[in-house]
Amino acid sequence: MTIAEVVLLGPGEGSALSVLGDRHVFKATAQDTGGAYALWEIAMEASSGGPPPHVHEREDEAFYVLEGEMVFQIGERTIRARAGTFAFAPRGIAHKLSNPSAKPARALVIASPGGFEKGLQELAQLAGRGDQPPDRATLAAVVEKYGVKIVGAQ
Repeated sequence: MTIAEVVLLGPGEGSALSVLGDRHVFKATAQDTGGAYALWEIAMEASSGGPPPHVHEREDEAFYVLEGEMVFQIGERTIRARAGTFAFAPRGIAHKLSNPSAKPARALVIASPGGFEKGLQELAQLAGRGDQPPDRATLAAVVEKYGVKIVGAQ
């Protein structure tokens, strides 16, 4: 895959969608980067439980907290992360992120290689069809197509 064109986005710009109550704004997709990575900003409302614990088979994920506070569970480690914290979740390791605080939080997310953003887009379309988020079985079926397995309890 080749890179199609230069991408320049200002603050607040990018393709936005809502997944499980969290807002994702894509700054670069696999299509933009020749498949190398996808980069997006995730905004989590206060008390957001985030996605269930999951394992990526195809990509590594990295997180850089921009604002607020998040909790990362990566493998056996749990980290309370303030703005400026970097967390890396290698492929094959179960992980989860959440915002248990009383204030919103934002982070940059890189998935390498890119492609999983298509799964997030599919989940957003499912959520757009009703008032309730998809049930766990539907969620698991969608992300499995993208090499992600839901593991453990929420």
